[in-house]
Amino acid sequence: MPKSYPLAESGPAALGLEGRRQALRQRLKELPRAPGVYRMLDARGQVLYVGKAKDLRRRVASYFGRLPSRRLERLVSQIADIAITLTRTEGEALLLESQLIKSLKPRFNVLLRDDKSYPYILLTIQDTYPRLAFYRGPRRPDGRLFGPYPSAWAVRETLQILQRLFPVRQCEDGFFRHRTRPCLQYQIGRCSGPCVGLITPECYAEDVARTVKFLEGRGDEIIAELVESMEQAAVSLEFERAALYRDRIRTLRAVLERTAVSGEDGDLDIIACAQTADVWCVQVFYVRRGRHLGNTAFFPRVPPGLDEPAVLAGFIGQFYATRPVPDTIVLSAHPDDAESLGAALSEQRGQPVQIAIAVEGERARWLDLARHNAQFALEQRLNSQSGYAHRLEALRQALGLSISLDRIECFDISHTQGERPVAACVVFDRTGPRHDEYRRFNISDIAAGDDYAALAQALSRRYARVARNEYPVPDLILIDGGAGQVAAVNQALQALGFSGIQLVGISKGPERRPGYERLWLVGQNLPLILPADSPAMHLLDQIRDEAHRFAIMSHRRRRGQARLTSALEGINGVGPKRRQRLLRHFGGMRGLQCAGVEEIAKVAGISQSLAQRIHDALHPD
Repeated sequence: MPKSYPLAESGPAALGLEGRRQALRQRLKELPRAPGVYRMLDARGQVLYVGKAKDLRRRVASYFGRLPSRRLERLVSQIADIAITLTRTEGEALLLESQLIKSLKPRFNVLLRDDKSYPYILLTIQDTYPRLAFYRGPRRPDGRLFGPYPSAWAVRETLQILQRLFPVRQCEDGFFRHRTRPCLQYQIGRCSGPCVGLITPECYAEDVARTVKFLEGRGDEIIAELVESMEQAAVSLEFERAALYRDRIRTLRAVLERTAVSGEDGDLDIIACAQTADVWCVQVFYVRRGRHLGNTAFFPRVPPGLDEPAVLAGFIGQFYATRPVPDTIVLSAHPDDAESLGAALSEQRGQPVQIAIAVEGERARWLDLARHNAQFALEQRLNSQSGYAHRLEALRQALGLSISLDRIECFDISHTQGERPVAACVVFDRTGPRHDEYRRFNISDIAAGDDYAALAQALSRRYARVARNEYPVPDLILIDGGAGQVAAVNQALQALGFSGIQLVGISKGPERRPGYERLWLVGQNLPLILPADSPAMHLLDQIRDEAHRFAIMSHRRRRGQARLTSALEGINGVGPKRRQRLLRHFGGMRGLQCAGVEEIAKVAGISQSLAQRIHDALHPD
């Protein structure tokens, strides 16, 4: 349980810096010498910094001794309280620290702005004819996962390679079960046709076994097996089959040569940093089972004054909180508290983890490559941000604003002839889009196609939460619409007590031609028209198009979910559990619609009469 250690009754405001340090030093004696997580709080109770420690008393006390940097001086000068959470082990402390940093976003911590789960390759080994598929999600599915991969592109490239090497099916189960003739993938040699019985389960299992070996990094074993099979086919005078094995061997050798990391046969991550001013880039190269799977650039938010060891320590703790930890982590600098960090990662993994800094040979060359990639990605980022900052300033001047545009929110509505309307809100700050702050609103209880009411409802819901300080107040609100939409939204904002926020509507020009957009401002009867080549207009187009994209995506998802189950919801006797069984058995509505009565009746809990009702409901004609 967390334990708080408040200051003296006189309160933090009554104490000077030295007095506050003395009061905190006294309280530090009460801290246990045990592993856990500590939170530094300011006078308002806001979290300034989150850290972990093997020994809480020693670690927290180190902040109030000699202060080696201005950053720590600023931090300590604002600390009014300390709260701790005890954990059983250092590994638990590492995981809890990452979760708290992600949820609380303390401004003195390194913040890794990456909340996506990593993609995997899924092999459904429980099927008679297993399937390979792209997988990304929080739940562990039935089957075996290989990965994680650094990007969706890396997964799709691997799946394409596997199709050329071992034609294991990659089609959906519903599509697979209802084929009566082989598909195009069979015609071009990318599938062996198990859906129509063109390959025996035994032969298919050989391809699956070789696929598993490839994904496990055992390419040399596969080549040896293929060479033996090729020689046997040649002896048996099956020259076409021997040529097929020969081509697979060539392809496999080319792939292994291109992705192999010399001297490595285990799992390895190579992490390097680059910095320009207060902008940091962390580049991660992934090596799994001796194969280079790709690399990813991260741009964490780093408080001023941190050096590379501190950035690496903060990054690693968050990065591996939700990802598998490899055998070895090669770093470009010695992280702060490396021994404690290595122990926590080893505990999390359940096996020893080596943190390597001074590397030689091939690893040193890969580390240099990671540094160069980090610097290149950073330069690209800065160039992009420079252009964005120019457009942001141009927009401020075009609207005649005296304040800087630190936060812009844009709203758009998407529906199909009034069906399932969804409002989308996208957020841009000084660095660009903030994808983690995008929000969608399912609109209800309005007339079909009434965009005025839909926008008013969405903004009322959004800014009711802003009024409760759940979200910051934006400097500019953009909406996709004209004077009518602006008036409806302005009325909704005034009802919530908001005034002074710049509100701008963006409407299409004559005949909805791009480049002729008009801007509608509150209290102005005539629109503001900016030149089509204006940097301000380019930024407005970018933000509006992003809101439009997100709104369409959100609407399609809502409409798709509704249509997926609506046809079954009206059938008497088909409740949520039976709907789930049906969709899972047939791989979706398309597979269910293609099924006959007898096949539907094979699903658990579906009688012959209910199967007939389901079939009749799905085929009303």
